[in-house]
This record gives sequence, structure tokens and C-alpha cells, in this order.
Amino acid sequence: MSSLQLLAAATPAGPDAGSPLVALVAAAYLAVYVWRWLKCQRDSKVRSPGWARLVAFSAGCLLMAGALGPPLDRWAEQSATMHMVQHVILLDFIPLLLFAGLTKAMLRPATKLLHGLEDKVGFLATPAFAVMAYCGAMFFWHVPPVYDSALKNGTIHAFEHITLLTAGLLYWWHLISPVRVRYRLSGTGPVLYMATTKILVGILGIVLIYSPRSLYAYTGTFLGMDPLTDQHVAGAVMATEQTFVMGVAFALLFLRMLADSERRQVQKEKLSDAS
Repeated sequence: MSSLQLLAAATPAGPDAGSPLVALVAAAYLAVYVWRWLKCQRDSKVRSPGWARLVAFSAGCLLMAGALGPPLDRWAEQSATMHMVQHVILLDFIPLLLFAGLTKAMLRPATKLLHGLEDKVGFLATPAFAVMAYCGAMFFWHVPPVYDSALKNGTIHAFEHITLLTAGLLYWWHLISPVRVRYRLSGTGPVLYMATTKILVGILGIVLIYSPRSLYAYTGTFLGMDPLTDQHVAGAVMATEQTFVMGVAFALLFLRMLADSERRQVQKEKLSDAS
């Protein structure tokens, strides 16, 4: 049988009750974004967001609907690998695409609100808490009894998705926020921020790869994999994804650091010439 035939055979029949709500939420996010995007396009006083940002945000909304709807959500109930794919999409790829679509001008109506919220929540707005939330969410939801509870209970499963996406949004906000945050990472801060998180989560992936027994309540086979092999592949997905994202992020952070350094040098030269 081909891979597509195996996937079709692994997908149970019947509608997914949560998928229409997820699709509606994603559509609402996209509608608000398009309204702000068009408004900024017509405003001559602000820099145009550009089509690339519209595409990025739209892709993030579509990925949200796809990750939490059929068939991926159904496969995640039968396979640790698919469950892991769902988790890394929620933690990394959706937040990255959504933030890539935003600009300072587009967030301007909410900037004061965000700064006021940062002042009120205190430690919860710090990068240290974001690292704790990101790693804590991944470790907590992969504790075997907790993991199995999410598989069996739809409400717990939905809460799992909410916490993972929230942790991902909070984590990436400190790295690629289009507005200046109160606890801004500078110097080697972004490197330590990324390395700490990705290494810790990568260790969890290695534990899943080398575990001698199946930790979760999956039964049967999925795409020809027994539960233990499926778990090993899931761990490989986690470790590989964390390493890949960390490498790409380091490269982008390095380029941004060079650009900031060049911009500061140009400003110094202008001030020197003016004096």
C-alpha cells in the first residue's frame, strides 16, 4: 500500500466536532488582520506592510486550522508522531508566521494596552517566564498519565492545544515582536534564550527516541509502525525540529545583529559629519 492509502486507512470516519470552531476562530483572526492591513495600505503616513506579510499571516491562520482540524487532529489521536507534528506546529510554526505578518503600525492601536499589560503582570512578561512556559508545556504534556488523559478526553486535549499555542506565542514574542517590549533581549540574550529552550526540549526528544518501552496508550499500528517505533520517530521529529529552528533562528539573529550594528555605525557617522 502507498503512504496515502495507509493514511486514509488510519483516518476514522465521522466529522471532527472541534474543527468548525477552530476554522471560525482562524477566519476571524484573518478578517481582523486583513482589515488592519488594508487600512495601513491606505495610510500614507505609515510604511506599507507589503504582500509578503499578508501571505505570512494568512499561512499562519491556515496552518492553525489545519493543525487543529481533520485529518491531522484525528491522526494525532492514533500516532505519537502525528501528535508531535501537531505540537511543534503550535509551538513554533504558527507563532512565527503570525508574527512575521505583523508590523509596528498594524499593532499601534494595541501597543499601549500591551505595554500596560506588561507592567501589570510583572514576572509573567519576562523572557525567563517565557522559557519556563515553553519548556514546561512540552514536558508537562508529555508526562505519560497527562498525555494519555489528553488522548481520551476532548476537553483536556483542547486545553493542551491552547496552552501549547499560548506558550509558543509568548516565547516568540520576545524574539520577533514588531513593537519594543519592556524586557527586550539584547547582546547575547537572544542566543542564550534560544539555546536554553531548544536544548532542554531536544533532551526530551532524545528520551523518547531511546526509551526501551512505549510510554503512551497507543495501540495497533500507524503507517506500519508499532507504538514503540512510532514513539521513537516522534522523539526524532521533536529533536530534529528543535535543532532546525534553533539553527535558522541563530542565522537570522546574527543577520539582524549585523544590520543593527551597521545602522548604529551610519548614525554615528552622520552625527560626526554634522558636528
